[in-house]
Amino acid sequence: MATIESIQNAYIDYVLTEGSESKSVYIFAKQNEMTEAEFYQFYGSFEAVEQAIWAGFTTKTIAEIKSQEVWAQYSARERALSYFYVFFELLKGSRSFAIYSIKKQPRGFTTPRVFEPMKMAFESFAEDILKEGIETTELTDRKFFSKRYKDALWVQFVFVLNFWVNDNSTGFEKTDEAIEKGVNVTFDLFQRSPIDNLFEYGKFLVKNGGM
Repeated sequence: MATIESIQNAYIDYVLTEGSESKSVYIFAKQNEMTEAEFYQFYGSFEAVEQAIWAGFTTKTIAEIKSQEVWAQYSARERALSYFYVFFELLKGSRSFAIYSIKKQPRGFTTPRVFEPMKMAFESFAEDILKEGIETTELTDRKFFSKRYKDALWVQFVFVLNFWVNDNSTGFEKTDEAIEKGVNVTFDLFQRSPIDNLFEYGKFLVKNGGM
């Protein structure tokens, strides 16, 4: 009997063996000893299967990092770093599929449809840790811009994902370095900076007739 896991595993095996999706759900189901009805009980299309696989990487990552004893003591920055490191460690076990999936996506500025559920899960996670970071004053609450912090973190994630695809260093050491540098730079921008001090000084001068 077909299950979510068995369909996902069969899909991954098929695309990596054949280099592309099956021509139809009927053929795919027949080759994997299931009926079309069983397939459609769980997924409406092959794209939906792929979306679920990517979203699964995110939910597994979040579950793992939140189960760590040190999670409660982590800052927002440390939680983001933990997410990135664990996600890409998990992805190593499915590197061939990840490369196949990423390389067939259309290039552009919009998020590919196959990544949309993963992005939603990622942004929900990011919003939670960023909100807590603002509440603890670790991060600066900037009018209009604070709501865009999660977008900056997503952009960083996509950058690292593409970097990882092309990384041929031993143990993907370069990717680990890209994570450390990229996430830290991004969080540096979320924290109070000389620009904030200058802005506050400008408001003070305006308010007190200095300008």
